[in-house]
Amino acid sequence: MNFELPYIPERPSKPRQKGLTMMMDKGLSLRETEDFISASGHITDIAKFGFGTAYVTNDLQKKIDLYKEAGIKPYFGGTLFEAFYARGMVEDYLRLLDKFKMELAEISDGSIIMNHNDKCELIQRFSKERTIMSEVGSKDSGIIVSPSKWVKMMSTELQAGSWKVIAEGREAGNVGVFRPNGTAHTYLINKIISKVDPNDILWEAPQKNQQVWFIKLFGANVNLGNIGPNEMIPLECLRLGLRGDTFFDFLPSDYSDRLKQVNDEGVEEEEEV
Repeated sequence: MNFELPYIPERPSKPRQKGLTMMMDKGLSLRETEDFISASGHITDIAKFGFGTAYVTNDLQKKIDLYKEAGIKPYFGGTLFEAFYARGMVEDYLRLLDKFKMELAEISDGSIIMNHNDKCELIQRFSKERTIMSEVGSKDSGIIVSPSKWVKMMSTELQAGSWKVIAEGREAGNVGVFRPNGTAHTYLINKIISKVDPNDILWEAPQKNQQVWFIKLFGANVNLGNIGPNEMIPLECLRLGLRGDTFFDFLPSDYSDRLKQVNDEGVEEEEEV
């Protein structure tokens, strides 16, 4: 960091196993990728080529190389895997991963119906040669998955070899672990974390209010994903208590109580005036 400041929560250094931040690349140019890395590469763990953007992205190999050189793990979004799977082209997908030397891959079924045993078999198979993240939850708001099924699928996929399980939220943050209005599905999340270690979960949380909610629940080192390129530094400030939303969360209680008391007194004076 650029200067010293006390009472800042400790963040593990990269490469790390928790406190991960996944940036969603929906079509950055090569120059924009370079600028992104210059500005935010030091706080970015993973870069996802969102949905099927890898198919139409210019300079794909160069972008992959840039991310890797910056210590960022790139991977293709799960929807691309599903596009290959739906066409009966799993072997072709594996060859694609080999072609671009992708060490990280996602296996998901958010847009398709897949037998869960088949999904776990693919996770087990893929994980023998690369790091796998799997995603649980449907992109279709009309498909309701019970909390017990979320827990079972997450647990089974981790046992099959997933490094992290991604909790579906979509790029808009309005399905999966979120309600249509973007608020957290508290009952579902509490059921999940009662059985699954939160450090094994990466929560898709594109909206600021969602990021704040997870940080307040799990602390600075919660795994968060689907973050926009221009939201990486603002999110890191949320993690460190350097924005108003989390300002008091990491200060000692005596500091917080005193500052809140001063603030309350100031409000009372304004009301009297």
